[in-house]
Amino acid sequence: MRIAVVGAGAIGGWVASRLAEAGHDVAVLARGATLEAIRMGGLVLRQEDSERATPLNASDNAAELGECELVVFAVKAPALAAAATAARPLIGGDTLILPMLNGVPWWFLADRGESLSSVDPDGAIASALPLPQVVGCVVHASCATSAPGVVQHIAGKGLIFGEPGGNASERLTGLTELFSDAGFAATASARIQNDIWYKLWGNMTMNPLSALTAATCDRILDDALVEQFILRIMAEAKEIGARIGCPIEESGRDRISVTRRLGAFKTSMLQDVEAGRPIELDALLGAPREIGRRVGVETPNTDALFGLVRLFARGRGLY
Repeated sequence: MRIAVVGAGAIGGWVASRLAEAGHDVAVLARGATLEAIRMGGLVLRQEDSERATPLNASDNAAELGECELVVFAVKAPALAAAATAARPLIGGDTLILPMLNGVPWWFLADRGESLSSVDPDGAIASALPLPQVVGCVVHASCATSAPGVVQHIAGKGLIFGEPGGNASERLTGLTELFSDAGFAATASARIQNDIWYKLWGNMTMNPLSALTAATCDRILDDALVEQFILRIMAEAKEIGARIGCPIEESGRDRISVTRRLGAFKTSMLQDVEAGRPIELDALLGAPREIGRRVGVETPNTDALFGLVRLFARGRGLY
């Protein structure tokens, strides 16, 4: 299959490398030092005890790459609108569009006929990426970039795919098989919104709190007052989920116990702050707040965290 990956960072680089190794015709839309590194020495993937460089067709001009059968967007949520506009030449009428994003995507309420202004305020994303061509995705993997064009796969290979409108489809089955054959732990979901909301439930607190405090997850959860604050936010999100058809049966404390097992873990948002990159605040907290208002759930604790982290990020030019 002819595939383009937009964004050759941690997740995008991992995905591009594995798909290319599986025999697919993979190109990457990248820029700056990452683009130059891939052009000079290929995309380097380090995992376990191995390291290998995969030559890829790379460009910062989508028109040079041409239309593809599948386009994977592996950029941070704040960069998606610009990336979607830049990637338009990659997308034809039959192209599958696969966004691999953290948090709530712009199409999350499509089955209700609603858009989300918190993550797509001017409709630029919806305009550039036609919803009928989009397949939802949740990533359960940890990767990092140690240098431009160099990706370290740390843990996990999970990818969950699903149609935004729910149910099964031939393209969903084909996409799941394609990634499974490339070595990913790929599964298909009957309702991808549930999977998105459950992952959000776990990281909508830890990511922003780590960004604000510069603390690893173990230190955050070891503070009893902060843990109580987290549980209150999770309770608000759980109630919102119940009202939009994304119920969560697990208790907040049970979910926190899973996070505790990660130990002294540094979240992706804290890494973004340390690197001076814009943070995904709207996708993780802005969208749940917006949805909560629509379904009549008050979110005072979520609001407080959003306001504090927004103030922090604005002062550093990260939001």
